[in-house]
Amino acid sequence: MALEWLALLRRAHHEFSTRIEAVTDWSAPTPDSEWDVAALVRHVVAEQQWVPPLLGGLTVADAESRIRPLGDDLVAEWNLFSGLAIAAWDVAPPAAPVHLSYATVTVEHYLREQVSDVTIHAWDLSRAVGVDENLDPALVAGVWEVLDQQRDMLVASGLFANPVAVPDGAPLQDRLIALTGRDPRPTAPGGAR
Repeated sequence: MALEWLALLRRAHHEFSTRIEAVTDWSAPTPDSEWDVAALVRHVVAEQQWVPPLLGGLTVADAESRIRPLGDDLVAEWNLFSGLAIAAWDVAPPAAPVHLSYATVTVEHYLREQVSDVTIHAWDLSRAVGVDENLDPALVAGVWEVLDQQRDMLVASGLFANPVAVPDGAPLQDRLIALTGRDPRPTAPGGAR
């Protein structure tokens, strides 16, 4: 199971990488109304900075001193910290404990959480920069498995907006995106639906 999720992690990072390369307007709005493109990318890159020290057994408090401010070249920062995070995941034992801010979980739990985060934000970045929004189907299926089981918790947590209604029989990716409070319907030029 962990090997499958490591493969999905690589797919998620690939999906994000292809989209970050397409950014031309770092101040463009994203589906997350609190962030523009630069803030969204900074969030995802910062999450990758935390992976090696946390997988190395440090607590959040101990790891904090190892986290440096990100530079202005966010593509380079993504490439650097994506590579370091993947290398750390490759050697982390799936059942080892990871001390996160909200609980101590297993490496595999944290891996699934990170795959989900990068995947959803790859879609956000697609929508923001106007490129193909279709994500790898295996990645969508894996993240759906995680988030659908956490449906009630996601709504209660406030991490996402309330789920968006989609038609019965909507594609799995649309249902996944809608579950996270994003509207998967295509936007026309000028933002109209």
